[in-house]
Amino acid sequence: MPKRTKSSGRWLAEHFSDTYVKRAQQAGWRSRAVFKLEEIQRRDHLIKRGMAIVDLGAAPGGWSQYAAKILAGHGSVIALDILPMEPMAGVEIIQGDFTQEPVLEQLQQRLIGQAADLVLSDMAPNISGDDAIDQPRAMYLAEQALAFARTALGPRGSFLVKVFQGTGFPAYLQELRAGFHTVATRKPKASRARSPELYLLAKQPRV
Repeated sequence: MPKRTKSSGRWLAEHFSDTYVKRAQQAGWRSRAVFKLEEIQRRDHLIKRGMAIVDLGAAPGGWSQYAAKILAGHGSVIALDILPMEPMAGVEIIQGDFTQEPVLEQLQQRLIGQAADLVLSDMAPNISGDDAIDQPRAMYLAEQALAFARTALGPRGSFLVKVFQGTGFPAYLQELRAGFHTVATRKPKASRARSPELYLLAKQPRV
């Protein structure tokens, strides 16, 4: 068994004493991240019945689970991840890399040729603790999500993506503003205060 570092030990202690972790467990949510999306939903009313929603890097499935509950059978949620996920009511799961053509073909079949109304990305890399490594990895994932959203969204679609403040962030924000009519920054309460993570909400892709 690999030796546990002091930082990983602190993370585990913080995780299991976390109010949002306990709330998620009590409510049957798959992750504490659901409360971040819930707060953004209360403010921005992103998820509406009848929507086609794609959740990138969805495992373990908290965001998809929450979106499906809002839709209540009126619309579709497609969750993609390279990791396996347990089945969820109201969610179609595709296991694979969303940047690969066979996976994109599966997605198009599930969407039945229609555009997505909302693309979600709460992806983050496995953290090494070295910002010089972690930040480029995080921005790469955000770039991949943006490239997907550009091809998948309809003209009135929205894109919600997790990013980390640091190298590459200003350029990414500028890229979003150039590609969408409106871009807003969100920092939900469930996002740990010491974390550099932010959520960017982009609406209506520019043609």
